[in-house]
Amino acid sequence: MSSRNLLEPWFSSAAVRRAVASFSTSEHVIETAIAVQQIPAPTFAENQRGAWVRQRMQQIGLADVSVDPIGNVYGRVPGHKPGRSLLIAAHLDTVFAAHTDLAVRREGRRIYGPGLGDNSLGVAGLLHLGHALREHQIVPAHDIWLVANVCEEGLGDLRGMRAALQHLRDRIQTVIALEGTGHDRIVHEAVGVRRYKITAAAPGGHSWQNFGAPSAIHTLVRLAERLTHLEMPQPRSSFNIGVIEGGTSVNAIAESAALLLDLRSVDPHGLESLVQQTEAFIAAARAADTRITITAAIVGDRPAGRISRDHVLVRTAAAAYHAAGATVAYGVGSTDANVAISMGIPAICVGIADGANAHRLDEYVEIDRIGPGMCALLWLALAASS
Repeated sequence: MSSRNLLEPWFSSAAVRRAVASFSTSEHVIETAIAVQQIPAPTFAENQRGAWVRQRMQQIGLADVSVDPIGNVYGRVPGHKPGRSLLIAAHLDTVFAAHTDLAVRREGRRIYGPGLGDNSLGVAGLLHLGHALREHQIVPAHDIWLVANVCEEGLGDLRGMRAALQHLRDRIQTVIALEGTGHDRIVHEAVGVRRYKITAAAPGGHSWQNFGAPSAIHTLVRLAERLTHLEMPQPRSSFNIGVIEGGTSVNAIAESAALLLDLRSVDPHGLESLVQQTEAFIAAARAADTRITITAAIVGDRPAGRISRDHVLVRTAAAAYHAAGATVAYGVGSTDANVAISMGIPAICVGIADGANAHRLDEYVEIDRIGPGMCALLWLALAASS
């Protein structure tokens, strides 16, 4: 069935039209987004925000509301027919520490606040999608699971989505990862990521009296310089040494040092090439001086993959967002959709509104696209569950 044919019954549904009309004002969605944003939720510490979302899911009237052992919050919108379901997930966590000033301000048609777009608005959109379906008695073709998941950001390493799909795997046929911003961008290619923490340990000593003794910092800096010569595979790949730390004093030969390395590629073979090159450089550094102990721990592992732009899920998303007035672009990203794609489950990542400055204190969202973004999400959810 074509993407337009999947959407057409929902465009003509009176109940869906009433739900769409309810999004003509976005203030209720904004209020929920700010309420979510005001609850600190750094990665690995999302419990308080998750408890709030669980209560809201229960108030909405979702079925089977529950929290799993790592903090993912689940709710189900029952469908007409048995069979495999749609999962829509919005991550709870934020990059900001618990003590961050979360003050929100409005300037014109923008609302500023750290974590507001990434991903408080996504969580709010998830809740208001569930509310619209229940309030207007819209029954999807198959069950829709709404999941507010933990550990999407940084070293969370998509742990929440991995657990959610493990929990629901036999029931899920399609996955949509939901972000607060990026309403005009459909991410259907998953950037693979491998992250290492590389540490060096040495005997140390005084910079004058023990000059010539091996230094953990010197060793690590030499290794880092070699890593900057990694050969980049095609299609697009990248590397970054984001952190280097170590030593105790300017006149002490460093006993320990560490760096964090980020490797990325849109192709699984490209990522594997970067991994093999990195491990060869590490092995060479170990062999160069046996007085130094070098260890490499994997601290992030996000799988690469893609679904075609011609896949019915991608085409349906494009049709839904076009119907809401968006100019759609197609993108590549490292999102919760990575996990599903790597498992052979069709998945995309979409957003609700415009915004910018994610992961910065001056992050903002544009108010005007929230309503149309919610309409697109509603149409997409119903069509994707068909």
